[in-house]
Amino acid sequence: MRTALSQLAVCCAAVCCVAAPVVAQLAPEDDWADRLVDAAIERTEHQVRYDGSYLLIDYPAGDVPDSVGVCTDLIVRAYRALGVDLQQEVHEDMIDNFSEYPDIWGQTAPDPSIDHRRVLNLQVFFRHRGEELAVTDAAADYQPGDLITWMLPGNLPHIGIVTNRCSPDAKRPMIVHNIGRGPEIEDSLFDYPITGHYRFEVPPSLMLSD
Repeated sequence: MRTALSQLAVCCAAVCCVAAPVVAQLAPEDDWADRLVDAAIERTEHQVRYDGSYLLIDYPAGDVPDSVGVCTDLIVRAYRALGVDLQQEVHEDMIDNFSEYPDIWGQTAPDPSIDHRRVLNLQVFFRHRGEELAVTDAAADYQPGDLITWMLPGNLPHIGIVTNRCSPDAKRPMIVHNIGRGPEIEDSLFDYPITGHYRFEVPPSLMLSD
């Protein structure tokens, strides 16, 4: 299934030889990754003030106001565009596996208003429900739709989505993330120490009904 996506390296070397990023062509069976990337890139058109304050939100399908958010909110909103509610999925996984989630916020039970908005929780969830992949220094190992976590200065966890666009020098895939300036697409894959590499495809069973 990942054969077409592994051609990203070839795309970067042979196609992205100009300064403007070029979109890689994906095979039909890998459309989920293409759609996730499109949804993430669409988020860069929104003006979002970086604010991770706790807000009581609806459940399921709850969200903080679209004008605010942090790195995790970009991930949640991109998956929501594909019909997957990470708020509900993380909450249900935490109910079943609460002891396996980080115990650093003083919680005694899952909280659907905040749990899915924390990078460390998403890392556990993606290990449980998706694939945990190797962290390497080879750009070709990071495929469109993959989720990457980093540790920023000050021990701040961060998360973003790998895209099917190449860096200006054609050596790396671009990343969509919100590092404080709102959602943006950047050549930032190796800017910070990578702490996790995950792949969470969209099973039909998780698709929200219209």
